[in-house]
Amino acid sequence: MELNNIPEAFTLPLRLSLISSLVSSEKTFNEIKEITKATDGNISVQLSKLKKWGYIESKKSVIDQKKQTIYSITEFGMNKLEEYVVLLEAIVNRSNETP
Repeated sequence: MELNNIPEAFTLPLRLSLISSLVSSEKTFNEIKEITKATDGNISVQLSKLKKWGYIESKKSVIDQKKQTIYSITEFGMNKLEEYVVLLEAIVNRSNETP
């Protein structure tokens, strides 16, 4: 990954928050909402984009007799996030180098 070619998934703070929230474990929509503090509409739109691009996946389940959608990060999404973190680390390390 290069600075001039950052995937669209990481260019919006909410998308980055959504992806990051799924790194440790899968989450329900309500858990994601609690973490991000974003509106239902914004979350839905961004989750749909991330799913379409292959960064996350979802599955429907029934918990306590209620239908819920559970989201998780894909292997592709995790790999891209790791590449993005490596890019950011390289930028920070270059800025710390003495001229």
